[in-house]
Amino acid sequence: MNFENLPPVLSDALTARGYEALTPVQAHVSEAEAHGRDLLVSAQTGSGKTVAFGLAMAEQLIEDGRLPFATSPLALIVAPTRELALQVSRELSWLYAKAGARIATCVGGMDASKERRNLNQGVHIVVGTPGRLRDHLERGALDLTALRVAVLDEADEMLDMGFRDDLEEILDATPETRRTLLFSATIPKPIAQLAKRYQRDALRISTVGEDRGHGDISYQAVTVAPADIEGAVINLLRLHDAETAMLFCATRDNVRRLHASLTDRGFAAVALSGEHSQNERNSALQALRDRRAKVCVATDVAARGIDLPSLSLVIHVEIPRDAETLQHRSGRTGRAGKKGTAVLIVPYPRRRRVDGMLRGARINAEWMDAPTAADVRAKDQERLIEKLLAPVEHEPEDIELAQRLMAERSPEDIAASLVRAHRASMPAPEDLIDNSARGRDAAGRPERGERFERPERGERREQFDDSVWFKLNIGRRQNADPRWILPLLCRRGHVTKEEIGAIRIGPSETMFNIPRAIADRFAEAVVRSANADGEDDSGVAITPAPEGPTYPPRREKGSGDRPPRDMLRSAPRGAGDRAGPRGPAGSGGKPDRYKPKPYGQRSPRKTGKY
Repeated sequence: MNFENLPPVLSDALTARGYEALTPVQAHVSEAEAHGRDLLVSAQTGSGKTVAFGLAMAEQLIEDGRLPFATSPLALIVAPTRELALQVSRELSWLYAKAGARIATCVGGMDASKERRNLNQGVHIVVGTPGRLRDHLERGALDLTALRVAVLDEADEMLDMGFRDDLEEILDATPETRRTLLFSATIPKPIAQLAKRYQRDALRISTVGEDRGHGDISYQAVTVAPADIEGAVINLLRLHDAETAMLFCATRDNVRRLHASLTDRGFAAVALSGEHSQNERNSALQALRDRRAKVCVATDVAARGIDLPSLSLVIHVEIPRDAETLQHRSGRTGRAGKKGTAVLIVPYPRRRRVDGMLRGARINAEWMDAPTAADVRAKDQERLIEKLLAPVEHEPEDIELAQRLMAERSPEDIAASLVRAHRASMPAPEDLIDNSARGRDAAGRPERGERFERPERGERREQFDDSVWFKLNIGRRQNADPRWILPLLCRRGHVTKEEIGAIRIGPSETMFNIPRAIADRFAEAVVRSANADGEDDSGVAITPAPEGPTYPPRREKGSGDRPPRDMLRSAPRGAGDRAGPRGPAGSGGKPDRYKPKPYGQRSPRKTGKY
């Protein structure tokens, strides 16, 4: 296909790659209006931005169908993460292959001396991360005096990651005649200031309105109890059975825990986070591309720039911090016209926040309950029947083995054994808390999670009949109060306040009980949310207490153990009536030191005598 406004060498590369048409952002930067101008482009992840700025900078690089001889770089692309920089390098390699381009990457975690040798040999295009590029620039290995084009990819993310000083030093080292292309998902005020400083008469291009929220992505919001988040992840993976799935967590520790849990359950999973070296990241990504792994557990930054063609499922295990993060995460799927699914796991108390985030991002998500173990088994049966009934050519030895089995067992026994073997090869689904008792709104969606309500004065939590007792290492001496103990237990144990029974506060410890059905899961969550000392950041430790409380509950007001207040007021006060802790009887509750002293013993300063 002949692509208008493009050099023939790039048009041939696109045709050989299978391109039938340009994406909106690629078409906009290729128009005659954009030629030779600085560009300020906002486009969503997965919209083809890499190829877009590769096409946009061709005018400054290609001469007579090829790139000219160069001893120093002609184009510089700055990306926020190693993975994104490597992806950009791969995309530009096939796009500029016939033009004879030499491309070098400069990213953290790689051999810096090898990168310097590549730069000294002469390259046309340099792709790197801000920190490593700045290091090469300060060491004199990177010469930007002949630069013709500078591209900032994912500029908003680089500013969020604190690379502003690095970017400014790099751009200040480039000639003023350069062309500056700035690509960002959004254009907040810091991005606008950066563009105003380093761009001249920039053409503003925005395709956010055309593909806002990724039209090829189906969004689902799954409501679960806080204690069932991990179980919901397992059931979602089993229900969708995606060729490749990506799970997003907020921290490295959570990535490590979830990856270990999935591996123990039999999932072929890899992990990506800031604690992994570049070789470990490359091995993990290669395992996903080779189908040796099907699940990737990652943090937001580690997953930036990852492009896996087989990725069809994204699960937000922990809620994104904002709408932009939601779209960046979800944009790992639904790329290049393929369909994808993004699932948000929403604990009941976070329902309101997620609803507002989806409205702000203009995303229509389908609200639903988490898939149950029965749903997964039903889906397994459908897939198994479809697989067995599909037409296939059998090998003679397979037919011979089947005839032998038919002679030994009945067809029903053989089919049942086949089903059992198929089911045993997959991780078992999890039983989740039943959501049917929760209310529904007018649209049929689960009711929004409510905020913690402080118990009314005099209210007592009922003790469960079949329960397990646990103990906190704080009591009345540490100002223990159910108003803050209850949220702490919900956060540490991943349970709701309705799943916490009686709370008994003693002098130096506090007892509470949990239903036996969820006690093991509560104990595991408490261990995961504690540090090496078994405590949280505030020094509170939660441990099992099989013996239960050894002290009675505190007397409630109005329980009848004390005479009414009006009787106390009307009763005569005698010498022995008010012997309180502050003083002996007859002193009005005051100790002896408060008794008035004789006039002569008073302080001279108080009497005015010096």
